Order: sequence, then structure tokens, then C-alpha cells
Amino acid sequence: MNSTLQPTALTEHVPQPVTRTERVQTIDLIRGFALLGILMMNIPGFGFPYTRFPLIYGTPGSTDFYTAMGIDTAFSGTMRALFSMLFGAGMLLFMAKKEDLASGHSVVDFYYRRLLWLVLFGVINAYVLLWPGDILYAYGLCGLLLYPFRKLRPAYLLIGMMLCMILPVLRNIQNTVETKQKRTTYWEAVKAEEQKKKLTDEQKKAKEEWENQLKWTKFDTKKDAEIVRKMQLGYGQVFAKLMPRNSNIESRGMYYGFWDMLGMMFLGMALLKLGFFTNKLPTSTYWLTLGLGYSIGLLLGNIQFYDQVAYILDPGAYVDTHFFSVFDLYDLRRGATAIGHASLLLLVYRSGVVPWLMKALANVGQMAFTNYLMQSIICTLIFYGYGFGYYGKLAFHQLYYVVAGVWVFQILFSAVWLRYFRFGPFEWLWRSLTYWKRQPMRLQSEPVPAAPQTALF
Repeated sequence: MNSTLQPTALTEHVPQPVTRTERVQTIDLIRGFALLGILMMNIPGFGFPYTRFPLIYGTPGSTDFYTAMGIDTAFSGTMRALFSMLFGAGMLLFMAKKEDLASGHSVVDFYYRRLLWLVLFGVINAYVLLWPGDILYAYGLCGLLLYPFRKLRPAYLLIGMMLCMILPVLRNIQNTVETKQKRTTYWEAVKAEEQKKKLTDEQKKAKEEWENQLKWTKFDTKKDAEIVRKMQLGYGQVFAKLMPRNSNIESRGMYYGFWDMLGMMFLGMALLKLGFFTNKLPTSTYWLTLGLGYSIGLLLGNIQFYDQVAYILDPGAYVDTHFFSVFDLYDLRRGATAIGHASLLLLVYRSGVVPWLMKALANVGQMAFTNYLMQSIICTLIFYGYGFGYYGKLAFHQLYYVVAGVWVFQILFSAVWLRYFRFGPFEWLWRSLTYWKRQPMRLQSEPVPAAPQTALF
């Protein structure tokens, strides 16, 4: 059942996307798993006001609390990590095609054209489909930087990954130091007020910043109601409500997310070159990565969840007693858990125990681009006011009933669609734009395969 990865010269004289028989099935099934899983992380953003999270984390023993614990421990950040890894791996596979094509273009031309279109699709997802958590825009920008690293050996790519992980840790430690200083200055301001002394500008600022930070940990009924009211309005009003947030995420948010994404892309490139994603490693190796990944990732994930609970219940005590937080190990935690998930999938794939499930995931993964945008379309119509208006009406755990329903639909839709067509509809559009030529869509028009390949999505 091992998939191969031995690119050879293309037999066609014109550039074209890979055929279904050329795809690496293990990569598709991992991508399908990540695509379905990422909806677990995105669904609160679609249908749940962030103001209610203090109620979830601050109410131990509730159904919502245990739902959050399971999601945070095993899945938080890991699906995006898998997507990032596979994006890096996909870049190498795309670049493995013949460098200079008979059309007079280099594959590099198509690679960068492909990414620029991806950036545009991300803008559409954020500003037309109104999903604030879009990753296409950010991936397109990060992908533009990957090309110079394509020939690095796995060891150097892993070093690059570690550097990308260290930088956010240093930034987080700096933030922790600054928060502690603000906390100290805040207490100085409180004592000064008790003594009827005039506060310095620094004390006023520290007091205001700390009190604003405390507001995030308390449920605000009025603010919650106002958010729900605005999200229950028409398209124009929802657009106006989300515009500042979307703009912030796709500008300032890139500063914080850049190293996060780039590091995982480097890791994905290294894992592909090592044969991890293409199912080439010994079974014992996958058992080892499964054990290490879950041991590290799930342990840190559970600690991180209870750290979050401790902070919500008493922010001051948490800041006073923690200099180094497990949150600083965010990338290590999610990267380790993601590798554990991928290892488990590959072991199940090798065992042949549930081939129908592996096929279903591979179908979803082959249409990942379509399915990702479809999640934005479906969920905004379910929750936003210009659709069915369920925003803020479901409990946190009930959001995952919607997730299950979308999963079933996308699994069935992908299976049926791929019985008749080579690509998902958005994959077809993206490839046609990339090669600036309408691509054959129906299966009977599929050309003879050349070499085993896969695509970025």
C-alpha cells in the first residue's frame, strides 16, 4: 500500500495539473482529516460570541467545560499545524515537476501565479464570505517565501523550523515580563489611590490596561447581547461588524502568525523529504512518532487547558505565580500532537482495517480547497443574520452537532462529486487560473498519467 514519490520528466508538452492517479493518497487522507478537523476549531468563530468563553472555562463540570477540555487538549492548533505541514510538502511536490516547460514558462512561474491567486481567494473568503479566520491569504503570502528553501536538506529545514518556534517563545516571555510589570505598577497605583496620592501617567496607564485585561475574563451580558444583535442583522451590517476584525487579522495578525505558519511549513518539507508523509518509513517509526507526539502534545495540551481555567478564575493569582507559562510552548504542543495524529492515520492506512474511512478522508482531502470554502459558505448561512440566524443561539457543545452534520455532508458530497469529475469546483477554478487555460473537468477527459505527484491543495 506504500505510495511512491519518484518524479520523472513530464510526457506532455504543456503544463497541467496532476491527475487523480498521480496523487499520493496518504497525503490526501491526512489533508482530509485536517480539513474536517479544522472546522472543530473554527465553529466557535462562526456561531459563538467570544464573550461567553469565561463562562465555559469558569464553570468546571459543565458539558461545555468538558467539550472545551477535549477540543483544547487534543485538537487546538493541530489541524492548522497539519495544514501548514502539508502546504510545505505540497510546495516541494509542485516544484518536483520539470523546471522548464515547452510552453516557455518555468514551473516557478506557475507556482507564484498559483500563490497569488490563493491570496486573492483568501481576501474573498474574508471580505465576501465574511470568515474572519481565513488562512488562505496568510498561506499564500508565506508560500511566496518557501521557494529559496526547496533544496535544503531535512536537517537544515528542521533547524529553520526550530528557529521559527523559538522566536514566538521569546516574544511570549517578553510579554509575560511586561504583564508582570504592569501588574506591579497596577498595585502601586491602587495603594497610591488608597493613600489619596496623585497617580503618575505610568500608573494610570498600567491601571487602565490591567482593568481592561480583567474584563476579558468576566462575562459581560450587555456586550454579549450587542455582539449577537449585530450578527443577527443583514449582510451589510455583518460586513461592517466584521470589517475591523478581518482587517486586523490579515494585517497585524500576520505579524504574530507568520513564524507559526512558516515553522510548520519547514517541518512539512522536512517530513516529506524523510518519507514520512509518503508512507515510506518503517512501521516501528510511525509507532514511535505516534507515542512521542501524543505523550508530549496531549500532556502539554491538558496542562495548557487548566492553565487557561486558572487564568479565567483568578488572573491576578495566575500572573503572580507564573513566570513561564505552558502557553509559551504552544508550537511544540500542537506540532507534536499533529505528528501524532498523522502517525495514527498512516498506521491505520497500513493496517487496511477501515479502507472505506481512508477513502472517504482521501476524497475530502482531494477536494480540500472546495471543502474549506464550502465550510465558510455553509456556516455563515447557518449562523449569520442574512442566513438562518443561529448566531449565539446554541450552547458551546451544541456547535459540534453542526460540525458533525457538515462532516457527513462533505464526505458524501466529495465521494459523489469525484465519481464524475477530476477536481472539486474551486480546485478546477484555481488550476484553470494558474495555468491560464480551462482545465478538463470530467473524468472521461482525463489524460494519461505521467508521474506520481500531488498538489498544494
